[in-house]
Amino acid sequence: MAKAMVVDDSKAMRMLIGKLLREIGFEVVEAENGKRALEMIEDEGVNVELILADWNMPEVTGIELLRKLRQSPGFASITFVMVTTETELDHMAEALEAGASEYVMKPFTKEILLEKLHMTGVQR
Repeated sequence: MAKAMVVDDSKAMRMLIGKLLREIGFEVVEAENGKRALEMIEDEGVNVELILADWNMPEVTGIELLRKLRQSPGFASITFVMVTTETELDHMAEALEAGASEYVMKPFTKEILLEKLHMTGVQR
């Protein structure tokens, strides 16, 4: 089973996104911020094919997490979807330029998330 990581400082949002991902066939792991996500991926060897991360988090933000992963050849190919309340086009452009596969604005529906995942090539 493919594994996805949900990175958000809101436990409720991690639970919601995790539930949607499980419904479409992913095994899900969670991290409360980008620092913890990096520890899990780099230090603990957690292997994921998809990351959905919030932009605004303490310690290491979603955009910082994205940039760090894209700098590492071993993690550069992970599908990365920014899921955030940041609705300004500048933020969207910054995320896409940094290597985000897609950008989802909160609040969203299951259908929107599925459409965005389909656009990234993630098939479930």
